Amino acid sequence: MSGVKTILFYLFICCISSNATAQSITVNDTYTASKLIENVLVNSSCATIMNPTATGDNYSGSQKSYAYFNAATSSFPFKEGVVLSTWTSQNSEGPFVTNRGGGDSRWAGDSDLEQALNLNQTFNATVLEFDFVPLTNFISFNYIFASNEYQSNFPCLYSDGFAFLIKEKGSTAAYQNIAVLPNIAIPVSSTNVHPLISGYNNDNGFIAGCPPENENYFGGYNGSTSPINYSAQTIVLNAQTNVIAGKLYHIKLVIADDQNNLYDSAVFLEAGSFLPKIDLGPDRLLTTNTAICFGESFTIDPKLSSNYTYRWYKNNVLLPETTPTYNVTSPGIYKVEVLLTASCIATEEIKIEYIPEIDLMDTTLSQCDDDADGFTIFDLTKVDAIVKNNIPNLSAVVYYNSLADAKAKLNPITNASSFTNTGTNQSVFARVNNALGCENFAEIKLLVSNIAIAPQNPIATCDADGSEDGLAQFNLNSQVTPQVLAGLPPGLVVKYYLKTNDAVVEQNELPTLFKNTVPNQQTIFAKILNGPDCYAIPPIVLEVNPFDPPNFQDESLILCEGYTIDLVVDIGFSSYLWSTEATTNSITIDSPGIYYVTVTNENGCQKTKKFIVSLSGIATITGVKVNDFARNGNSITIEYTGSGDYEFSIDGDFFQDNSTFEDVAPGEYLLLARDKNGCGLSLPFVTYVLDYPRYFTPNNDGYNDVWKIKNLDTLPKSTLYIFDRYGKLLKQLTVSSNGWNGTFNGSALPADDYWFHLNLENGRTIKGHFSLKR
Repeated sequence: MSGVKTILFYLFICCISSNATAQSITVNDTYTASKLIENVLVNSSCATIMNPTATGDNYSGSQKSYAYFNAATSSFPFKEGVVLSTWTSQNSEGPFVTNRGGGDSRWAGDSDLEQALNLNQTFNATVLEFDFVPLTNFISFNYIFASNEYQSNFPCLYSDGFAFLIKEKGSTAAYQNIAVLPNIAIPVSSTNVHPLISGYNNDNGFIAGCPPENENYFGGYNGSTSPINYSAQTIVLNAQTNVIAGKLYHIKLVIADDQNNLYDSAVFLEAGSFLPKIDLGPDRLLTTNTAICFGESFTIDPKLSSNYTYRWYKNNVLLPETTPTYNVTSPGIYKVEVLLTASCIATEEIKIEYIPEIDLMDTTLSQCDDDADGFTIFDLTKVDAIVKNNIPNLSAVVYYNSLADAKAKLNPITNASSFTNTGTNQSVFARVNNALGCENFAEIKLLVSNIAIAPQNPIATCDADGSEDGLAQFNLNSQVTPQVLAGLPPGLVVKYYLKTNDAVVEQNELPTLFKNTVPNQQTIFAKILNGPDCYAIPPIVLEVNPFDPPNFQDESLILCEGYTIDLVVDIGFSSYLWSTEATTNSITIDSPGIYYVTVTNENGCQKTKKFIVSLSGIATITGVKVNDFARNGNSITIEYTGSGDYEFSIDGDFFQDNSTFEDVAPGEYLLLARDKNGCGLSLPFVTYVLDYPRYFTPNNDGYNDVWKIKNLDTLPKSTLYIFDRYGKLLKQLTVSSNGWNGTFNGSALPADDYWFHLNLENGRTIKGHFSLKR
């Protein structure tokens, strides 16, 4: 043991006054091994004890490390019993006081203990052992382990060892240690049973703690009022094992210090608890999911000789049976008393509870026979939920051809979703398990339905998708189902299929919105269901009526301002309905817009035509933009308003789409705008294009003898000045002048270039030059 362990860290907070009186156990170490075993631990004629021995402290004078103890007036859980310790047993009397331990380094350990617990070296071993012959198949005794190693962080690192060893007398096999924790077979020790050990700081630094280990078996720390002189202990534990009645066994109870003799420990054995007992097994309870399934029997078997005398009880009432086993068929608390010898009776009881019956439901499943031969295909899984009767957490349903097969789990039906009956009035059987493995069975009667319903009228619709291909979309729920269910019992539902076989097995169900796949006329099949049962499978004819009247394309028309127009469709339809709410084959309108007419034929099919009416009218020429004095760049752009589509002219003969005319010669022009939709011509608009001659020849030949700007008289307030190349004013002309003849003060001027300034009445100034040729 490390040096840390040699320093005691007392972790308990003592808040009890110093004058408190501790109630302690008493210890008497004068008992012999025989007396401790025969008169205290066993104290019964039901066990045959032989060769009792005890060894322990031989170095403390007359004091022993094994002894009898009595709880006296203390709160110790055992009234009396045997204590085995690693120091003087009288040191076990409480209350707890901090101590360093006892024992002697010459006091040896125990090799069997070291082998059983895989320890390196033990010291201060105390051993109580004996031989015995069990009369039953089970032994046990109660004990408490206490230790001074429940201090500081020692449970994280150290523990003394103890074991209850048993084996057949004379066997070379290793001992079995039965001082282990229930169900997990871990040896009981302070390192294996303790609460959370918190870390702390001391002069040597931080001392690490450790998490709890099997804390539910820890009995608590002790203080100044403890009945025993140990820092802590376990709860009451039970050591037990199965044995074979009549065989000779050797048992060895041993405790020892591990590694050194510091910080002692003890084990307290309850008086009278070592007895041959009967093991009937654990209670079979609903709370532990071990109850018996409804309808099953359970055999209580003490596993003892049939030569013994047996008495059986149920709920403390003696039963007539005296057999070595008892067959249970109902819940209760059962007890057996077994007379082992004339003076020894072993008894044990077991509580038996029953799991309630799985309340499955028998049912019927009806299926339609598409060819009336008495055989059809059933989907057994459709009644799974009915069979389970809405009980949660049940297994999948497995079906069988017979109840015997179902109970024996033989020959299950592997094709439950497509099972073909083999005869009339046939039944199959369902097996279902709950989460606890209990099972029950239900019968499913298979019925073949041949119910005939009235032939169905065809379901007709119009080919109104615009393609006229004989295909149309049907809403089966709204267009077909009401007709199919008319006059039938309430609660039925309908599913639709392309083939009767698909309807029988319910595969490839058609969608609610179904577009026929065969043009004009197609037969589908309606499966009428009553829950999981098939009621009937009638055929349904779907018809698609074409309706494609001629000359029914959408039209675009022009309405001239101030006029009306007739919208007309052919006569001969059953009815007409215009978007204006008119019901004739034609209407007269006086405003533009989009107009619709829907016509209906004798089959109720409808077709709609659209008229797009656009407004048009005569244009108004509001002005003109003239670019003149530009020679070849002269142009006219007509300005206008109007709602129509127009073309334009400047001579009344040639019309163009563009309102601008390029490369216009000087002169007078009559402008017009014409509506392309035939609504008429605009009022004429007169304009002029001006330009000046680039030369003249005043030779009196009657041709080009004077220089004059044509049509200048359209701008009467304009003035015109002519200069020579030196800027000398030669002539001022008025708009009414006949032009300049090339003279100045009556004298002819020479051939040369001359300049002019034209000041127009709109403020525009035109400057240029021209040539005089002789």
